[in-house]
Amino acid sequence: MLQETQHLKEIETVESRTMDYSKVTMSVVMMADQANLYGNIHGGEILKVMDTAAGVAAHKHARSIVVTAMIDEVTFHLPIRVGNLVTYHAQVIYAGKTSMEVAVNVTIEDLYKDQSTQKALTAFFTMVAIGKDGVPKPVPSLQPLTEEERRLFEQGRKRYLRHKEIREQIGICG
Repeated sequence: MLQETQHLKEIETVESRTMDYSKVTMSVVMMADQANLYGNIHGGEILKVMDTAAGVAAHKHARSIVVTAMIDEVTFHLPIRVGNLVTYHAQVIYAGKTSMEVAVNVTIEDLYKDQSTQKALTAFFTMVAIGKDGVPKPVPSLQPLTEEERRLFEQGRKRYLRHKEIREQIGICG
């Protein structure tokens, strides 16, 4: 009972944050050891950094340890090549009770050519905040401020509800 009371107190004291609060941008140049024989970067190399960017954005939002619970809708739009500057843009777009959905967009720029950046990958990461006791803990609510943010938030909420329904149908708790 004491633990439940403490948990309810935590929920009451968790403040609200904006989407901008969690924004993270990370860049790296792709090297030959990350590529196949044709000079294309392995998808796993990109997903690894996407997961890191999502984790940093979620950590900023929750100000706690976070773990990856799910990766959804990974879409490869363009190949990434050795020498490309790859930039990872991540931000929390939906927050539930203990979980957050982080949108991660990856852009590329060919440093040898004078061209604009191009979208290479997109994905949604579900991250869960973990307390010192090792169990999920409440996260701040999310306040979408613009029409675009409200659209992203609503899309995230719909994905959350869809996945929750699937988990319930197959008997997975959480």
